[in-house]
Amino acid sequence: MSKKVKKVVLAYSGGLDTSIILKWLQTTYGAEVVTFTADLGQGEELEPARKKAQLLGIKDANIFIEDLREEFVRDYVFPMFRANAVYEGQYLLGTSIARPLIAKKQIEIAEKVGADAVAHGATGKGNDQVRFELGYYALKPDITIIAPWREWDLRSREQLIAFAEQHQIPIAKDKRGEAPFSVDANLLHASSEGKVLEDPAQEVPDYVYSRTIDPQAAPDQPTYITIDFEQGDAAAIDGKKMSPATLLAKLSELGRANGIGRLDLVENRFVGMKSRGMYETPGGTILLVAHRGIEQITLDRGAAHLKDELMPKYAELIYNGFWFSPEREMLQAAIDQSQRYVTGQVRLKLYKGNVILVGRDSEYSLYDQDLVTFEEGAVAYDHRDAAGFIKLNALRLRTLGQRRKKLGL
Repeated sequence: MSKKVKKVVLAYSGGLDTSIILKWLQTTYGAEVVTFTADLGQGEELEPARKKAQLLGIKDANIFIEDLREEFVRDYVFPMFRANAVYEGQYLLGTSIARPLIAKKQIEIAEKVGADAVAHGATGKGNDQVRFELGYYALKPDITIIAPWREWDLRSREQLIAFAEQHQIPIAKDKRGEAPFSVDANLLHASSEGKVLEDPAQEVPDYVYSRTIDPQAAPDQPTYITIDFEQGDAAAIDGKKMSPATLLAKLSELGRANGIGRLDLVENRFVGMKSRGMYETPGGTILLVAHRGIEQITLDRGAAHLKDELMPKYAELIYNGFWFSPEREMLQAAIDQSQRYVTGQVRLKLYKGNVILVGRDSEYSLYDQDLVTFEEGAVAYDHRDAAGFIKLNALRLRTLGQRRKKLGL
């Protein structure tokens, strides 16, 4: 315990670990605890979190439960997908993108209730501690941060259970044994890590999957859908306009039914170690293919290629927790500028784990069939011009070749 705190806002799920943290904060710091539970579309009933907090002595005025689904998708997920952000070539950043919003709301609540500290339940080995705390510091530089997993001496499941029993914290039967793996979920994805997944040589057991059916069990007939985009953001499915959260939930439902979005990944954590995780991002996987599809006909080559160069840096910033950094905001401004004409419709075929782009159309399309056709088109294009274009581009290669010849290399 580094300093005295009077009131602390805890990111609280209502589960066993954060309930233990809640009681530990009360007993170790003697602080008044305020709980914050975010509904990010994780698919769990959140009222039990309120009842659990009440049971642990938290006053109703100190219990905050907020539905953040629309804000999450509109202000975090969609801006990220405008960039086609993928970390290390595969990961769609489902956990990473949720952390800055949670941190932002904790700081807002801290300001509202006059708290001098915030706390989270992330461990000392993971990325989430970094993401939460970079967010806290960016938004309130003088805030005190309490990270119990880095402070307490509860080092085993048995010690955690014993602490819970000592303080009359209810323990579900399935929590008494060693957890088979840990899960983080929101409207964009579900991630599973630890225990049975720690050996990267072993296939992920079927029971780990929660957001997708086995692609082999998916329907034998493909599902065709259309997605309409407006300035880079998905706005409608099959012609039906939807809010951001409703649209992502619908895409996730379609992805789930067709076995889409499973990823077994060994990634490089920001803290320096490799970790193996299993990610399910059914709706996001569809959305990425669709967005790249509409960009194919609406983005100029230079803009498209520059976006692809910037994307790994942008994705890394989100993964590492720098959502509120000036460099992420600078990149976002460039990305958003590129999306002015990314409007139109794509048609997709969903089939047994695959998302297949089968059509795209836009009033802003740069695709010119007359220009590209193998037949003699109506657009002026002189084939002979290509010779000079090639010769100019070959000039330095020819110069290098002459040097090799001269030196006998």
